[in-house]
Parts: sequence; C-alpha cells; structure tokens
Amino acid sequence: MRAEIAKAVVGQTDTVDLMLTALFAGGHVMLEGPPGTAKTLLAQSFARTLGLAYGRIQFTPDLMPGDIIGTNLFNFQTSTFTLTRGPVFCDLLLADEINRTPPKTQAALLEAMQERTVTIDGQGHRLSERFTVIATQNPIEQQGTYPLPEAQLDRFLFKQTLAYPGAEEERAIVAAHGARSGSPDPVALGVAPVVSAADLAVAVRAVAEVRLTDEVVGYVVDLVRATRESADLESGASPRAAAMLAVGARARAALQGRDYVLPDDVKALALPALRHRVILSPAAEIEGRKVDQAIAALVEQVAAPR
Repeated sequence: MRAEIAKAVVGQTDTVDLMLTALFAGGHVMLEGPPGTAKTLLAQSFARTLGLAYGRIQFTPDLMPGDIIGTNLFNFQTSTFTLTRGPVFCDLLLADEINRTPPKTQAALLEAMQERTVTIDGQGHRLSERFTVIATQNPIEQQGTYPLPEAQLDRFLFKQTLAYPGAEEERAIVAAHGARSGSPDPVALGVAPVVSAADLAVAVRAVAEVRLTDEVVGYVVDLVRATRESADLESGASPRAAAMLAVGARARAALQGRDYVLPDDVKALALPALRHRVILSPAAEIEGRKVDQAIAALVEQVAAPR
C-alpha cells in the first residue's frame, strides 16, 4: 500500500503510516492542513489501494442529512417507498472539507461513524463493518465554515496535521505533476488495488491478538489522566480516548512486525490520538502555547515502564 500511494503522493510517509494504523484499528482519521497539501489526493490514493467500496462527499453549506445517509422516495408506479441509499453505504468514505457543512449534517455523519448504523424514517440500516471515514478540513479559511466541536471530534481515532513539504519534496512534486493539467488522478498515476477485503479481515484479526501488558495499560491510563491534571489544559481526554489510544498502539505494533505493544508505540501515537480531545487553558493560550506542546510535555513528564 505504501509503494502504491507513493506513485501519486510525494512524501507524507508519517501520515500514510497513521492512516494504515487507523485502518487496521478500525478507526477514523481527520486530516487537517492548508490547501494544496495533497489531503484529498492522499485519501483517494489510499482508497484506491484497497479492494473496497469507495464513496466521497464534497461538503457544502447546503448539504442536508438525507444527502449523506439516503432517504425513502415514493414510487408512483408501485405506490410504495423505495430506499435510496446515500454515499455512507460504502467501506471507505472521503468526507472532503467536513467543516463546510452545518452541524445537523455533520451530526448525521458522526452518528454513522460512531454506531456504524443509520436511521431512515425510524428504521435502522447497518453499514459495512469496515466503514471508515477519512475527513479533511482546512484550518486557514474560517468564513462559511462550521468547526467541529471537541465532543464530535472525539469520534476520530486520529487527527493528523499536514504541513507544507520540504524544498526537496516540493521540487519532486513540481517535477511529477507540473506538466499535468487538471487534478491528479490516482488511477492515471498507476495506483492499483493491492489489498482485498479478505486480506484486511486477516490483518484486523492479527491486530486484535497483539499483547498489551498491564504495565503498558497503566502507562496509557497515566498519560491520559495527566491531561486532566495539566495546568495548560482546561479539559483533558476521556476514558474512551485511553481505550482508543491502546487500540491504535496495538495496530502500530503489528505494522512494526511485533505481537506486543511497547511504550514507544503509545508515545508515537499520543499527539494524533489526543490533540483533538483536549482544550487549551486560557492562560496557556494567552502565553502563546499550543496543544501539541502541552501534550508533548506530558509525554516527557509521565514515566514510561521499562
């Protein structure tokens, strides 16, 4: 998958690894970054490598919940209602610019993410057990946007921030895409499916068998509880955050070729797993500190098992 994605996307190896971790952990990912940093291309290329059903929603201010989950339409020929399924009925969904749609529509997607079920006219409909959302948002432009509150961001396993590439990577991007017109297409760039649904099921079962010792469990809990006691944070992470961090650490260990979790797995995932689940205190904000700095400091302070 890494090799196929690299055909279309230059760099972003850390983000690709994080998306792989989320995929095998059964979690959702939020990609945040300025325009032109390949958020959409990365999600499209990632989906292309999987032999799964793929859907995409371009979020806009006039998008309604029924446009996402579907609706029952009346058929005048048969005098019955027919279910028209929305784009959430897929395995991998790209929610592009999720912060551009109103809270009612955001909530419809977030319910599907949490329950993997949607309710249409009082009847529940199960989504795919592999249903995964890769959402993107632009932090720069605020006009006409509806930022997701922290309680709803908690549905995402990871929040990854994408920065501008380095000089060498940017030269490689221009050399690879500078002669093409229009948006890059993963199919045209040679990205091919390499993982089937059966392969993914085997991988998910393997992740579930990765050992998590009591010492590492204690470390995860200590780290999450420290976010609630930090003077730099007004609100800390929840017990659900601790459980999801442990699941992510299992998946990372498996991707590293191990059947046991190390404290380093927890440390590596602390930032993307916690940065969207905590709120910076007013004093820290006035002093110019950032959420990432507060979490990084806690990772240094909390003793890890040896």
